[in-house]
Amino acid sequence: MATYKLSASGKPSGGKSFTKPVNFFCVASGAKEVSIVGDFNEWNPASNPMQQTPDGGWVGQVALSHGHYCYWFLVDGVPTLDPRAQGVSRNERNERVSLMSVS
Repeated sequence: MATYKLSASGKPSGGKSFTKPVNFFCVASGAKEVSIVGDFNEWNPASNPMQQTPDGGWVGQVALSHGHYCYWFLVDGVPTLDPRAQGVSRNERNERVSLMSVS
């Protein structure tokens, strides 16, 4: 069994880094473009664009390691909270962001 220490951010530090795919779903049927942005990709919309499904939803997947993450969906350039998030927090600019934990 592998062991690892968590840093102050809750992410593994040292040793092996384990990631697992995390699926995201956003309902934005009229949107032209949706991305997943968060502290895991330095809030860069080009890092994780989502794909539109035939029913108008948007899906995406991000490989994340154990820890807590702040994120939101960028829907046509507008930050949007995830109603399916595990919680809501604030980022360094005191903006409301979605919160999730990966175990």
